[in-house]
Amino acid sequence: MNPPETDYVKRLKRLIEVSRDLNTSQDIKELLQSVVMAACELTDSQFSSILLYEAETDLLKFVACLPAYKEALKRIRVPVERSVAGWVYSNAKPLIILNTANHPMIFRDVERALGMVTESLVAVPLIFKGETIGVMESLNKQNGAHYTEDDIIILESLASQAAFATLSTLLLEEAQHSYDELKELERMKSDFIAVASHELRTPLGLILGHATFLSETIHDEQAGHQLEVIVRSAERLKKIIEDLSNVNNFQMGTARLKREFVALGQLVPKIVASYQDMAKRKKISLTAKLPPNANLVIEGDEDKIGIALSNLINNAINFTDENGHVLISAETLPGYVKVAVLDDGIGIPAKDLPRVFDRFFQVQSHLTRRHGGMGLGLSVAKAMIEMHGGQIWVESVEGKGSSFSFLLPLKPLRTKTPSVFET
Repeated sequence: MNPPETDYVKRLKRLIEVSRDLNTSQDIKELLQSVVMAACELTDSQFSSILLYEAETDLLKFVACLPAYKEALKRIRVPVERSVAGWVYSNAKPLIILNTANHPMIFRDVERALGMVTESLVAVPLIFKGETIGVMESLNKQNGAHYTEDDIIILESLASQAAFATLSTLLLEEAQHSYDELKELERMKSDFIAVASHELRTPLGLILGHATFLSETIHDEQAGHQLEVIVRSAERLKKIIEDLSNVNNFQMGTARLKREFVALGQLVPKIVASYQDMAKRKKISLTAKLPPNANLVIEGDEDKIGIALSNLINNAINFTDENGHVLISAETLPGYVKVAVLDDGIGIPAKDLPRVFDRFFQVQSHLTRRHGGMGLGLSVAKAMIEMHGGQIWVESVEGKGSSFSFLLPLKPLRTKTPSVFET
């Protein structure tokens, strides 16, 4: 025959049961409700509650109590100053009051709301990782008995579990809320970019078209110079709009690849030739180095590979000083073609290397913007290469130059999401 259980064993079993409930409960309100009911039972009290600190009001609010008193306490707030709960919260120490009849820290508004007189009280802080977040209280030990250190130990055990569960849940809810807000901001930003890009294309096309036409028909040198400035500025704005649209399409999953054979041995020199005028204006040597008779043919989207390479070359020229050098090379590796754009320009600080492909990131201060642009070119290049199942990276030494490289697979990317490709 088993010996009868002692009060200590019964309490221990009840604490274990509450702990098990805390680990399985998904609802924070139900979880805290079970804690205060266990507190009442284990301390043999008339009433128990949990209060959390409310930063916006600098007050303590009831978040859990016995069900019969829930509505009565819903709008009650307890001041941190001149209250038992406030003292326990501020000092992060437990407190027992054996006779509360004339005690100055008893907050009588709670008594009136509960319809009971506080005769005795025990309270402990809710502490999570060294931070006090609230208070747990039990009132009126039954049969006029006194609260003891054992009651404090029980409440502290329950309070530690409640604090962990409460703050963990609040942190998860806060993270989810932040994620939802971020998603909404991303959607709004994408909508704005899509609308702005669409609305700007037509007037910009007209400006560029008419300016180009006038530059070809007017032979006045001064007017021709002014028209050249207009055309160059319009082309720059067109490039920004295209970059915005390309990044947005990639982020939204609406970008498509055309499958075709791309001869990089022909594409690279063509792209390099298109930047010779820009390089000459800065007195920069721009050259391409391709291996003779190498098989540089891949299957992919020529336009998008061209965009990626153009952005890398444009970036290299912009960040290389006069009389500098930019070299574009290509070679075959097992299963891949590697293309690299090397310059002896200003280089990139080591701390900025992890972020150079981020949207809108520029190594230089946004206040100077000496090199212009919106910090989208490298992000676009990364998107174009990754759509092909390729990789892109940078190596750089500040003050000595940079090397941007990308790998493109010789065989086309096979994916279970056919929306990535358009046949």
